[in-house]
Amino acid sequence: MTSECSPRFLASDNTSGICPEAMEYLLEANRSDDLAYGNDTWTARAADRFREMFDYDCDVFFVFNGTAANSLALSAMGRSYHSVICHELAHIETDECGGPEFFSNGAKLLTSPGANGKLTPEGIEALVTKRSDIHYPKPKVVSLTQATEVGTLYSREELMAIRAIADKHDLRLHMDGARFANACASLNATPAELTWQVGVDALCFSGTKNGLAFGEAILFFNRELAEDFSYRCKQAGQLASKMRFISAPWLGLLESGAWLTNAQHANAMASYLSEGLQALPGVSLMFPTQANSVFVELPLPAIEALKAKGWTFYTFIGAGGARFVCAWNTTVELLDELLADIRAVLER
Repeated sequence: MTSECSPRFLASDNTSGICPEAMEYLLEANRSDDLAYGNDTWTARAADRFREMFDYDCDVFFVFNGTAANSLALSAMGRSYHSVICHELAHIETDECGGPEFFSNGAKLLTSPGANGKLTPEGIEALVTKRSDIHYPKPKVVSLTQATEVGTLYSREELMAIRAIADKHDLRLHMDGARFANACASLNATPAELTWQVGVDALCFSGTKNGLAFGEAILFFNRELAEDFSYRCKQAGQLASKMRFISAPWLGLLESGAWLTNAQHANAMASYLSEGLQALPGVSLMFPTQANSVFVELPLPAIEALKAKGWTFYTFIGAGGARFVCAWNTTVELLDELLADIRAVLER
């Protein structure tokens, strides 16, 4: 049984370790030397595997982390006097330290509210048509997060409606796919069905939250936007000299199918936790559980008591709100311990 003071991690899928499939390929890539700066065989194989999986001849780039992926992709999709429309809770707005503005040399983020963390065509149009004078940063990009910051999902129909409003106003469409695999698993949709087939121009696909130690993939379906993108990566310090140690673990996820099975497991654990929480008296969910995150309202004393017991989770969503995130290696046993502790502190 876990000690009461031992840390028990449900704050983020970033706290999980490297999954076996990624580790296997990492060790294999380490068995022999190879070319540097992405000219190795592992990087070429991983890029080709992405093209097969998405059924599209996209341009593929690898960077160290999600902030760099989003910031550099957005910088390639507009100019410094343009603006990016995103949800008010979007990661690029709340958690990337001005990275998108910095790497775009000043492009402004314009935020919109929306139920369950999602942008709407109406919200986008309101920002685009708010002003058209030269003193206002010209809207050029819409950025969506799939799954959203509150664990909800855009359906294909919602994505197509947003693409339609983007076409109306000549906007490009960026997708922050920090938990894109979880979205594919939950919606039972192929990667193609949630990206280029609904008009996404560029996707930032996270591996870190899905079993990798580090490494994100940037896929440009609109290949014109990828012109000279490798230079952006180099200038931003994101060109890994030993790139194979980013791309080989990615290849492990893609060739084994673990990118999807890891997400399916994380989603299933979140559903299990969500159902268990709803069975507790006085507990209510803040948002629908659609991917691998569970948001729940708890009394502040209960939150403090859980943290004293070693549970790690975030409370950034507001007073009384707690977020629990499940990962590829989350177990039913761990969640049963959490549910038992929550029941105990609530009864107290």
